Amino acid sequence: MPDAHAPSLQIDGPLACITLRRPRQANRLELGDLQTLEHHLAQVEADQAVRVLLLKGEGRHFCSGFHIDAVPGVDAGALFEALAQAWENARPVTIAAIQGGIYGGATDLALACDFRLGTRACEMFVPAARLGLHFYRGGLERYVNRLGLAAAKQVLLAGQTLDAQAMRDCGFLDQLLEDAAGLQQASDALCERLLAAAPLALLGMKRHLNAIAAGRLDAAALAADIARANASQDLSEGVQAWQEKRAPRFRGC
Repeated sequence: MPDAHAPSLQIDGPLACITLRRPRQANRLELGDLQTLEHHLAQVEADQAVRVLLLKGEGRHFCSGFHIDAVPGVDAGALFEALAQAWENARPVTIAAIQGGIYGGATDLALACDFRLGTRACEMFVPAARLGLHFYRGGLERYVNRLGLAAAKQVLLAGQTLDAQAMRDCGFLDQLLEDAAGLQQASDALCERLLAAAPLALLGMKRHLNAIAAGRLDAAALAADIARANASQDLSEGVQAWQEKRAPRFRGC
């Protein structure tokens, strides 16, 4: 029987939105939710029309991480690492719209997104050390690469709770909005701006920027993508639109 509170997926042309739907449990993730998120991401990846993926949660909080008591013996770290790695490597540009608390492994899922927007009600906390859990490699790398070693140690070793301003200051949040209405407006505006970009350039640069950050740049693949964009109709359209002072009409070819 389908779980009425499992994460939902809505695809509207080039924009996909995944919503976490357990607001009474701060959008805690059950084992089945992780599997559902993997399935939704696979659907998004298979739809070549999708260029932007938005992740958000219902209610007061964004996500409280994995329900660690739900399945004895389950390696939550391995499950989250696989999901976060897939999220980071996703073809579309990804955005996390964070309206409140974000805890545990959910912080890494957000770090795997390309953009993170939040409100003044945000806070983050990772209780791994207090629980005896050793954070997995991919999460450690994202913390250090995205936030820096000092911030990573504050959160992961000292168990420091960061409020919204501290999250913005350390780079966890790219934008800090006053409230949920502002978050919605900013998320819509960012999605619109990304969707207005040329698909070949947008998605190609996302892939190679992440590869550079991880020290895994494939120079031949980068050169091929640059050549493809340079030979595209979109580049000609973009130049012409710029000269004519109008919005370009990109086709992804």
